[in-house]
Amino acid sequence: MDLQRELIPIDDYEQVIKFTERDSGLKAIIAIHNTKLGPGLGGTRIYPYKRFEDALEDVLRLSKGMTYKAGMCQAGLGGAKSVIIADPKKDKTVPLLHAFAEAVNSLKGQYVCAEDLGCTPADIDVIIQKTKYACGVHNLRGSGNPSNYTAWGTLQGIKSICQQLDGHPSVEGKTIALQGVGSVGRCLIELLFWEGANLIISDKDKSKLSECAHRYSAKIVDPQEIISTECDIFSPNAMGGILNEQTIPELNCRAVAGAANNQLQKTSDADAIYKRGILYAPDFVINAGGLINVIHELNEKGYQSASAREMTRKIYHRLLNIYETAEKNSISTHQAAVSVVDYRLEHEIGKRTEELVFRFQENSNCNSTVQP
Repeated sequence: MDLQRELIPIDDYEQVIKFTERDSGLKAIIAIHNTKLGPGLGGTRIYPYKRFEDALEDVLRLSKGMTYKAGMCQAGLGGAKSVIIADPKKDKTVPLLHAFAEAVNSLKGQYVCAEDLGCTPADIDVIIQKTKYACGVHNLRGSGNPSNYTAWGTLQGIKSICQQLDGHPSVEGKTIALQGVGSVGRCLIELLFWEGANLIISDKDKSKLSECAHRYSAKIVDPQEIISTECDIFSPNAMGGILNEQTIPELNCRAVAGAANNQLQKTSDADAIYKRGILYAPDFVINAGGLINVIHELNEKGYQSASAREMTRKIYHRLLNIYETAEKNSISTHQAAVSVVDYRLEHEIGKRTEELVFRFQENSNCNSTVQP
């Protein structure tokens, strides 16, 4: 295997590396943003980016978001992310995933990969054939697909919105417009349906919508209309950058609360939402359930679903505290959340003191570890 690596110097990032491998066709980027609190952990996104610059921008935004997500939920981990430039429906092969695993191996535990858009738990099962630095394993010792935890944590965040706005956490009777019905969006739709919410849904993949609308009594709207649809809560659950100078003036809701990463195109967009009087649940706080779930694989005791559930439940009160801080200081909720993590990073609060434990690589020691 002829794995090539090229360092890309980026200010305020510890390492950004482009990996290529001719025989498998691998073109990937691994970005390690910050490891002050522990090794960098973040999913592997497999997506057919049209330009390398688009892939680089995405992985930089995502890895920085992971720093803040891990810091906020006190995971004892740093922020990192990877992207593979490929069509997951056509280009994903075992040699491609094995070549990526060797790229991960070359970082010697500074980066731990997991599933993400285009990368499934089954793909992680292939990746761990060549590296131990992976989690989200789909077997009885692993945590499996984290989508249900991400969705359940997002539900806790939506309930915190209801508590903050109406003095009660119930979503019953609330109209919620959801953008994206992928693995997380679909789980969230089901949860909201059983909680009694009125649902409006949209997705670029029309094949997903009809069955989802039928099962959960949801109204379908065009993807171009979902942002401006009148609702109580707009819930972005697809790609990032959806909240920007063009879309924020179109919002017709009381609050924004969804599972998508990097919902703000720019930091200043949080101020624009705040000035409109719309309550925003910061994305790296509300969507941390998947991270919380998967890190339980790496603890000394091994994966425990009840512990992951209870840690995810804390998202509700964490967000209420952020709303209170923002209100007291007349700042956006995003700024309030960022200030919390910046303080923890500066003073290394929540730094990992225990080794990560990797149990899943084939033909490896059951309890291989890496120092924090």
